[in-house]
Amino acid sequence: MKVHLPNSAFLGNIDSFIRAFDPNDETQLDITSNPNWVSIHPMCSCIVGSLGLTVEDKSRIRVAPLIAKSRHYFKRIGLFKLIGIPSGFTVTEHDASGRFIPLSLIKKSDELPEFITEMVPLLHIEPEYAEPIRYVMSELIRNVLEHANSPFGALVCAQYYKDSHTIRLGVVDRGLGIKRTITVSHPASDDIAAIRLALTPGITGTTTRKMGGTELNAGAGLFFIKSIAKVNKDFFVIYSGNAMYKLLRDEKAKLNPDPFDDKHSKIANLPYWQGTAVGIDMSLKRHKKFEDLLDLIRDVYHKDVKDKRRFKKPKFI
Repeated sequence: MKVHLPNSAFLGNIDSFIRAFDPNDETQLDITSNPNWVSIHPMCSCIVGSLGLTVEDKSRIRVAPLIAKSRHYFKRIGLFKLIGIPSGFTVTEHDASGRFIPLSLIKKSDELPEFITEMVPLLHIEPEYAEPIRYVMSELIRNVLEHANSPFGALVCAQYYKDSHTIRLGVVDRGLGIKRTITVSHPASDDIAAIRLALTPGITGTTTRKMGGTELNAGAGLFFIKSIAKVNKDFFVIYSGNAMYKLLRDEKAKLNPDPFDDKHSKIANLPYWQGTAVGIDMSLKRHKKFEDLLDLIRDVYHKDVKDKRRFKKPKFI
């Protein structure tokens, strides 16, 4: 496998980072980087970390010398420690509070509450902004633990940008992928169709075909998360198999049950990602009260599910 750390790879321009990824030969990994400066989204950091975890023989992980001035960031977020190789350079350690959450593995559901509790204080975020962050991370990690069958669980990372008052989150796994999990209950012809289903309210990857899922799993988590990004005019990306869906910034705040009705881009011929990678940006300065936002999202969700149930009723002539 090969992956390149570019000068810039955030959700708005992540396409080139993903296209440059080479998934062939999981027994080895080559990591190269821009020589001048590297700045990437936490989702990209999680992707690189996940690839390193995939390689069993750590001697087959080769990192071209990191000479960019920003190289210290990758050591401080724990990339080299995570994948089990030396960085080849030293940095002065500082408290990460108020800046980022290092790459962290969540392997079991009973580890999730403690991680969520400890995560938000690290970012030094005002209390009114904490709840949406907890919700998004909880839902994304729970999806991995309940559906992905990932060999190492969920790999997560986050960074807070104080100047823009924005938090960027990434959650990545190397599990079954969306198509294999969603088609247990719902047919999907390809990876992009599976992603569309996963983002549609009322569609769940559990073994029930009942519209709306079960009482405990209503298939709304990813829809809610996408809707949070939509209302706040932020980016949201989900990459699985050979497909990627990207929610684009849109001045229209209308919530659409069908993700293809939102302003978006989609690609269906990317290098194959075994598992699922999700990234979201949350511009907190534009954020509404979370409960009000969830009420709005729930209204759309329940209306869509109700309509689908109504249309499924038999019609007698």
